[in-house]
Formats: sequence, C-alpha cells, structure tokens
Amino acid sequence: MSEHHMSAKRLLLLSSSREGQTGYLEHALPIMERFLDKNINEILFIPYAGFAMGYDAYEDKVNQPLQTIGRKVVSIHRFDDPVKAVEEAQAIAIGGGNTFHLLKTLYDNELIDAIRKRVNQGMPYMGWSAGSNVAGLTICTTNDMPIVEPRSFNALALVNFQINPHYTDYQPPNHNGETRAERLFEYIRANPSRYVVATREGTALQLKDNQLSLIGNKPGLIFRDGERTREIQCNTDISWLL
Repeated sequence: MSEHHMSAKRLLLLSSSREGQTGYLEHALPIMERFLDKNINEILFIPYAGFAMGYDAYEDKVNQPLQTIGRKVVSIHRFDDPVKAVEEAQAIAIGGGNTFHLLKTLYDNELIDAIRKRVNQGMPYMGWSAGSNVAGLTICTTNDMPIVEPRSFNALALVNFQINPHYTDYQPPNHNGETRAERLFEYIRANPSRYVVATREGTALQLKDNQLSLIGNKPGLIFRDGERTREIQCNTDISWLL
C-alpha cells in the first residue's frame, strides 16, 4: 500500500456501541466529535448488521445520540443506488449486529470496492462492533454466528490485520466452551501470517494523520502465531501494524 493511501485514511473502529451501563453510543460521542471534521454534518449509515430490528428503527436509534453532537445519519437503505450513495457521502458509519449478514449485504450491493475506494481517498469511516470487524482483512475473527453465507469472508481490508471487537477474558463459572483467547489462538495457528488486534468494550482503534492508536481506558491485545500475546496500552502508536 502506498504511503499516499495510508496517510489519507481516517478510521474510527469502536469495539462496542456501549461501555458498561452507559446509553447507546454515549461513550463514543466525544470520540466521534473529535474524530469528525466540523464541516461533516451528514453521515451515511449502513445498517445491514442490524437487519433483525429493521433498518428504519436502526437509523432512528443511531440518529438520536448523533444529533446531540450536531450530526445527522441517513441510512443507505433509503437510496435507490447504494454505490452512488457511498460515492457521494461525506462520511460513513457502519453499525453493529450480525457480521455475516452485514458482509453478505455489502457484497450483494457491490459496496466492498466502493467503500474501500472512498476510504482510500480520505473519507472518514466509523464502525462499531460488526462495523469494526469488517474493516479488517476478513471477518474470520468475529464473535457472531454465520446465520447467512456471504460471497466471501474477505472484508473491507481498510487495515492490514484482523479485528476482534468486544474482547473479554471473562469465562462464566462452570462453562466449558472455549475462551475468546483460545478461539483466537486457533485462528492464528490456522493463519500464521496474520495479526489479530482484540479490543475491549469502551475502546477504539483510530487511524488519523497517518497514526494508528488505541483510544479509551483499557489495554488491547495483539495475537500472532509463534509470538507471545502482547498488550497494547491506550494512546500509544501502533502504526507498525499497518
């Protein structure tokens, strides 16, 4: 990837829409406000992960908190030509829900290349949960069930690594399923050249001014086959991952 493309990208990849007991996107609003230029007042929202609640309802749910920072979201399902909507957007936000349904619908509407092209040109991209997962190379480190089958697991590849949102070390008492770490170890063993960045709720990966960092108040983790799991502290430069 050329230096020019890398430096143009502006990404805000939130682990989750909520932190602890906070309201929907409440913890994210100050981060979003700092991330977005003042002149961006309308955001194209992609609700495909939240299909189960309905796209109108999802658009409304995101609009309520965003309007408190003077931003309006318009959902892509309102446009006859989704590719044109992406080409003309000031900024894009992709919400959480089911990652497989999100990626399938992005493919069905031929939006993968359209979004990648606009982000490479410098259009700001915000995602949370599934919307962050699809910014990575593939969706193979999502936490979701494969309820539908996308054309490919290859995702937007806006960064050169895998993302695991909502990372947790918690293991319910007497629960014998794999821990999150065990599942990610399986992924890196099967894909030894890939890095996985795991982010805890309330934190976000931000790429701005050619610098990638983790923002928030909890450390993240980097997994790679044959390497010791590394902890990433907040507000440290991790641009080497790009």
